[in-house]
Amino acid sequence: MPLPLMPKATAVWLVDNTSLSFDQVAAFCGLHPLEVQGIADGEVAVGIQGMDPVTSGELTRAEIERCEADPTAHLATAKSNLPQPTKRTKGPRYTPVAKRQDKPDGIYWLVRHHPELKDSQVARLIGTTKTTIQAVRERSHWNSPNIRPRDPVLLGLCSQVDLNAAVEKARKAAEKAGITLPKPEGEVEQPVVHASATADDPFALENFGLRKSGND
Repeated sequence: MPLPLMPKATAVWLVDNTSLSFDQVAAFCGLHPLEVQGIADGEVAVGIQGMDPVTSGELTRAEIERCEADPTAHLATAKSNLPQPTKRTKGPRYTPVAKRQDKPDGIYWLVRHHPELKDSQVARLIGTTKTTIQAVRERSHWNSPNIRPRDPVLLGLCSQVDLNAAVEKARKAAEKAGITLPKPEGEVEQPVVHASATADDPFALENFGLRKSGND
């Protein structure tokens, strides 16, 4: 089933304007149910303006009402006469010139929010190199002072489906290897910062959700 043009914005609207379950919204928008719950709790997609899928022709009001009455039902995308985009063929990911400058921001967001992803997975999602990823991770990138974490899906660097698939694959690999993954936001206990995560390693501090003191 094709996903909405703006999955998170659509999810925001559905959460705010319907009584659909988190699972129904997640399935329609290609998100994880916990991510939809985070939207409802105001912890995810903060500042994103909701987009009405009925107005955009992606969903009908009758379909929403049908699924509201039956929590086990799945939303069906409204039929459209518009031509569907063709699937991307195999090969190097093409990134428009205007978006290439956003790649470091997308990389920074991924290494902070999904540390379980391997560099090879990040490189495939963003369409970059391991050298660039390492430079962003170590804050040695030439533009480090201006790099800020931004969701690569919202930047248009990758799709939510590809990101979800990569995260799921990484988590399964971590579980198989016996590696404990970070708990969802809100359940994470205050970590112990080891000696290696000093003021000389700002990225390490930020990765633990800490900031340097103004007296440092």
